Amino acid sequence: MSTGIEPAIDRYAEQHTTAFGAELTALARDAVSTLGSASMLSGPVVGRLLELLVHATRARLVLEIGTFAGLSALAMAAGLAPDGRIITCEIDRERSRFARARFESAGLAERIELRVGPALETIESLDGPFDLVFIDADKTGYLAYYEAVLPKLSAHGLIVVDNTLRSGTILDRAGDADAGTHSMAQFNDHVARDARAVCVMLTVRDGLTLIRRAA
Repeated sequence: MSTGIEPAIDRYAEQHTTAFGAELTALARDAVSTLGSASMLSGPVVGRLLELLVHATRARLVLEIGTFAGLSALAMAAGLAPDGRIITCEIDRERSRFARARFESAGLAERIELRVGPALETIESLDGPFDLVFIDADKTGYLAYYEAVLPKLSAHGLIVVDNTLRSGTILDRAGDADAGTHSMAQFNDHVARDARAVCVMLTVRDGLTLIRRAA
């Protein structure tokens, strides 16, 4: 993936981040060969950051929108509170089967619940409160996901949004940017102006935005 960050700096950051263990390394390799779309995998930098955020917030209920291969869910599970659990949403059945098998082999099937179907329907069925929400799904749906989860966020909860820089194409609003980039630009502007929220955009990998509810 092109991240919009100087490649040498990107490599340096990864080299100075605790590497994934054998299980997640194997999962990433198998996901590329089975599912393709290597750019959709959370790398070690994003994965470890998610783990640390879950750990720091002492999250008991994590919601993930966009499971893909299950790597990010497993990374976050490493930071969960002892009684914590993750609900992860995926619409693609092949990806769901792949991820569920990995959750089971890791012995975490009881702590990571995979819901197959439209994420908005899953969110509507959940009461929350969510201590951490990770959004990494179809970019045109980000605004709807944000509006659905914000009222269900716990008092000290965080929303973590991936790909908010779109490999640097976020600056090309009037050019050849695709629908996902246009939608992401609208999402970024909306969150930055939202009086209900406090946010910070991080230039980590492809862009990560952290959001909390305003006091």
